Amino acid sequence: MSINSQSNVEANLSIGPTTLGMVRIYIEGKNISIPLDFDPEEALEIAEELKAASLIAKGMDKKKNK
Repeated sequence: MSINSQSNVEANLSIGPTTLGMVRIYIEGKNISIPLDFDPEEALEIAEELKAASLIAKGMDKKKNK
């Protein structure tokens, strides 16, 4: 499966700080639990990538609705 492949998988996403000073992205779905821990600098990089991707997707949506 690639980034551009559609999926019917449902999952919950939680994000928060841990007691050890890390940032945890926790993904939970049917029969799966994935805790992903990042140091604060890595978490900021991920946040920047998410923001950039959302801005690109938003621009694609505007072009599609014209």
